[in-house]
Amino acid sequence: MVLQRESLIEIARRFDLGYNEIRDANPGVDPVLPKPGTVVTIPSAWIPPAVSDRPSIVVNLAELRLFYFPQSNSSAIESYPIGIGDEGAETPVGNFVIVEKILDPSWHVPASIRRQRPELSAVVAPGVRNPLGRHALRLSRQDMLIHGTNRPWGIGRRSSHGCLRLYPKDIASLFVKAHKGMQVRIIDEPVKVGIKEGRVFIEFHCHGREPVTVGEVLHMLADLGLLQEIDMGKVIRAYYENKGYPVEITWTNR
Repeated sequence: MVLQRESLIEIARRFDLGYNEIRDANPGVDPVLPKPGTVVTIPSAWIPPAVSDRPSIVVNLAELRLFYFPQSNSSAIESYPIGIGDEGAETPVGNFVIVEKILDPSWHVPASIRRQRPELSAVVAPGVRNPLGRHALRLSRQDMLIHGTNRPWGIGRRSSHGCLRLYPKDIASLFVKAHKGMQVRIIDEPVKVGIKEGRVFIEFHCHGREPVTVGEVLHMLADLGLLQEIDMGKVIRAYYENKGYPVEITWTNR
């Protein structure tokens, strides 16, 4: 429930969510000035992306979320909301590895940013003014970092110049688990399908992008051999609601 003078952005941080997740799950609720007492939906489940290597990290740009897969299949997958590259500085998809772990990193300001903000020095020392936060993981593409932030309201948005930003407490947790040589796969999948205990779930993340068509969704379900298992009406409803969390689409009368 929304407290007095509490925005959805603040609620998102309290529950370790990104702005996009809290917005998509609560259509019609003003994200900046919600009415006090409004009941809001807190997404707390996600369909994990496919993974072949463990331990490893997978980032899905479409949902602005990072998944950490531990070594053991029996250990819980961990997931964190992220900020990604803005238009014109998009975070690239691809396969990378962690090449360096940096505690209290200095920010070497790219020339493109200094042209926009000439008041910045070439290097920003660690501290509250440093946008990298206290922890950083450098990837095999040298201009790419997974790091913290001094602007937590940018989590769940296109808010960086290509790097991946996490809440300070989340990057601190991930930093301990990550190691040099760990695989990092960055994907862009706006539709995910999962099966749990014989029930089929679908998850859409299609805001602010070229829309996926219903036909493409049905082809995906057909390729997975699930057309006989799903309720078409539930699929269509989930598609248009686009709530950003798993919705069951199982045909209950099969």
